[in-house]
Amino acid sequence: MKRHLLATTFLIAPLLFAGPASAANPAQVKQLLSTGQCFGCDLSGANLAEAHLIGADLREANLQGANLSYANLEGADLTGANLRGANLTAVFLTNASLNGADLDRANLTAAIINTADVSGASMENMVITDAKIYNTQIGVGGSYDQ
Repeated sequence: MKRHLLATTFLIAPLLFAGPASAANPAQVKQLLSTGQCFGCDLSGANLAEAHLIGADLREANLQGANLSYANLEGADLTGANLRGANLTAVFLTNASLNGADLDRANLTAAIINTADVSGASMENMVITDAKIYNTQIGVGGSYDQ
């Protein structure tokens, strides 16, 4: 009986201590990295650190919680993408479209953002420490009347 209990414990223990599983679709991650096209893909939690995604089509993609640190997203189309809680540390985001994207709680520490279109994007509680932001409507605090 003790052996059976011990064996069961050893079989179940790894499941209890396993980290959160990535929900990203591996085939779609491969598609993105090989073609740069992934409209509406599920890339949530994907590790895309240092990926070269120049001109990538990521419209309506789910990138929630994805790691895009040090990625090159120059000219990428992220219209309507879900980037909630994504790690965009030191990302290169120039001439990109983020129209209607969800950037809530995204980490943009040390990011370089130049001439990105963020019209209609949700940007609550973003981290923009040491980010270099030019010609893009991302700012710190306050509101103004037009």
